[in-house]
Amino acid sequence: MSQSYDRGLIEDFGRWQEFSAGMWAWIFHKFTGWVLIGYLFTHIAVLSTSTVDGATYTMTLQSLESLLVVRILEVGLLAVAVFHILNGVRLLFVDLGVGLESQDKAFYAALIVSAAITVASIPTFLVGAF
Repeated sequence: MSQSYDRGLIEDFGRWQEFSAGMWAWIFHKFTGWVLIGYLFTHIAVLSTSTVDGATYTMTLQSLESLLVVRILEVGLLAVAVFHILNGVRLLFVDLGVGLESQDKAFYAALIVSAAITVASIPTFLVGAF
């Protein structure tokens, strides 16, 4: 006979309070990884326009860069990439057994540094957008 466990409803938002920093780091790392994979396919699609001719590629890039939403998405891409890299370095150290007692602090540091770099980059990405 199999046992059945009451795992609660997905709408039970109180369960999110049980998540530790390690669980949030895992969730964010997986999410950012999937976003980067999605970007990779989009990047390849845009680059494929260069096989037609240089003018089509240039026109595609200029039309995309003129859209405010694309510039905002570029800021988001930077945030995702920086966090994924920093958290990956944190995971590398954890796998090597370095800093095991300060994993939570390293996760929070990765979040803070990612946010600082992202905020500092906003003027660069949005210059000429307005």
